[in-house]
Amino acid sequence: MADRAFGEAARAATQAMRAVFEPTPLMRNGHLSARFDADIWLKREDLSPVRSYKIRGAFNAMRKVLARGAGQSRFVCASAGNHAQGVAWVCRHFGVTGTIFMPVTTPQQKIAKTRAFGGGAIEIVLTGDYFDQSLAAAQGFCAERGAHFLSPFDDDDVIEGQASVAVEMLAQLPAPPDVVILPVGGGGLSAGVTSYLATTMPETLLVYVEPAGGASLAAALAAGGPVTLDRVDSFVDGAAVARIGDRPFRCLAEVAPAQVLAAPENRICATILEMLNGEGIVLEPAGALSVDVLPVLADRIAGRRVICVTSGGNFDFERLPEVKERAMRFSGLKKYFLLRLPQRPGALRDFLEVLGPEDDIARFEYLKKSARNFGTVLLGIETATAGNFPALFERLDARGYQYRDITEDDTLGGFVI
Repeated sequence: MADRAFGEAARAATQAMRAVFEPTPLMRNGHLSARFDADIWLKREDLSPVRSYKIRGAFNAMRKVLARGAGQSRFVCASAGNHAQGVAWVCRHFGVTGTIFMPVTTPQQKIAKTRAFGGGAIEIVLTGDYFDQSLAAAQGFCAERGAHFLSPFDDDDVIEGQASVAVEMLAQLPAPPDVVILPVGGGGLSAGVTSYLATTMPETLLVYVEPAGGASLAAALAAGGPVTLDRVDSFVDGAAVARIGDRPFRCLAEVAPAQVLAAPENRICATILEMLNGEGIVLEPAGALSVDVLPVLADRIAGRRVICVTSGGNFDFERLPEVKERAMRFSGLKKYFLLRLPQRPGALRDFLEVLGPEDDIARFEYLKKSARNFGTVLLGIETATAGNFPALFERLDARGYQYRDITEDDTLGGFVI
C-alpha cells in the first residue's frame, strides 16, 4: 500500500474532508520542547469535530461506498466510543441512516454524545455486556438487512482516510519532521500515516506506542502475524485492542520491534494530569500515548523536530478520581497496606506517631471486627514525595508492625481499593 497511488488517494481524501471540517491544528508545545530540549509539535486530533481522528476514516469509507453507486443507504458499526461518534457525524453529513451497536454498559455520556452528533440520522442499539457481543450483533444485523459494516480500523478505505493526518501535518509543519510518534490500537491510524510517510518522508523515524495492557502490534510482530491477546486492560479504551487488524498489520509488518513502545496505564494517568494541569489540554488515555513516551525517548529526540499525534480528547471527567489515584500510585506518592493493628485503647494513637510530617492517611478501614487481640486495617497513605515511604517503612519495622504493601497487587488491590 506504500506507493504513489496510496499517496494520491490520501491527498484526495484529505481534500474531500474539507467539506466537513478544517484541518486539525499542528501546535508547537513550548513546555515539552523546553523539557526535552527538542522541537515538539502536537497534531491535535483531540480538536476534530468529534474530538478524535476517527471521523476521518469513517468519512472516507462512507464517501467511497456512496461514490460506487451501489445504492447503499444504511451503515452499521459497533463501538462504545470514538468510532461511534465519527460514524454518527458522517451519517448526518451524507444524509444516510446509521445503526450503531453499543454495549449496554456504555456510559450515558458517550451514548448522549453519539446521539447528538448523529441527530435523527442514527439509531443506537444497546446490546451485550461486552464489545464482542455488540460486534456480533452488528455483523448479524448487516447480514440480515444488507447494510454496510464500517470497521473502525480493518478496512483499506478507513486506513486511507486516517492517512489524512499525515497529509495535513506535512503541509502545516515549517520543515520535515525527524520523528513522528503514533498511538496504536487496532492499527488504522498508524498504518495510514506509515504508508503515507513511506512515500513522502522515508527518512522520518516512526515510533509506535501501545498501552502496556493491550500491546497487540508488538505481539503480532513477534508472532509474524496478528494474534489475539489472552488478556486486555481496558483502561485505555480508545486503544486497548486484543488483536491488531489484518489490513493494518500488512502496512506495519516491517516495523522494527524496537520502534514499538509500551506505555503503562498508571503512567499514562500521570501524563493526562500533567497535560491537563500544566497545559490546559484535555486528553483521553489513548490520546496521551504519544506524549507519555517522551521521557523514554529523551536521548533520541534531543535537538530533533518531533510530532506527537494526540489522537483523542473524549475524556469523561467522572473518571478523573481514578486517573488521579493511578497517577499518584505510579509516582510513588500513594500506597495501600494491610496493617495488623492491636485492638486496645491507644493503639491508633501509637500508630499515628509513626507517620512523618508529610504523610497523610487517605483511607483507614477495619476489614474485620471481632473480639480478637489484633485486627486488620486497610490503610491508604499519601505523601508529598516518594522518598518518604522508605523512611516510613523503617519506622514501622522498628516498632514491630506487621504490614503488607498491596499497592501493586492487582487482584487484592482491585477487591479492596
